[in-house]
Amino acid sequence: MDKDTDKDEDSTARSPRPISGSVKYIYISAGILALGLGIAGTVLPFIPTTPLVLLTAICFGKSSNRLHTWFLSTRLYRKNLESFVKRRAMTIKTKLKLLIAVTVFMGFSFIMMYILSAPLAARIVLAVVWLCHVLYFGFKVKTIR
Repeated sequence: MDKDTDKDEDSTARSPRPISGSVKYIYISAGILALGLGIAGTVLPFIPTTPLVLLTAICFGKSSNRLHTWFLSTRLYRKNLESFVKRRAMTIKTKLKLLIAVTVFMGFSFIMMYILSAPLAARIVLAVVWLCHVLYFGFKVKTIR
């Protein structure tokens, strides 16, 4: 079997292909911003940690092998994303934190849309997106016990 066709089951072990030019610095900047907000989300319940940590992984993975490797070794990644990336599963605590954050943010958006008299269709779309989040993380993502 050829080495190029072998696929490692652990997707985190693969090195990303870095990009060059100014786009690299945009990814690094976005990754640092997402990381900062993700760290704040570990203390502030209204900031969704998991999506921001996932965004950090994507941005760092696109920008540089060194940043990608460093990020995968952080406690923030291991605590919030490693189980999801490796096994497509999350602990109940992580799921609840994520769903509470999504509910608070979308609830705030829904209230603002109501106050600002946004079209009913926009509020319905937001409610459907929220419901899809709840259904996906509640029933599709496996729970680690």
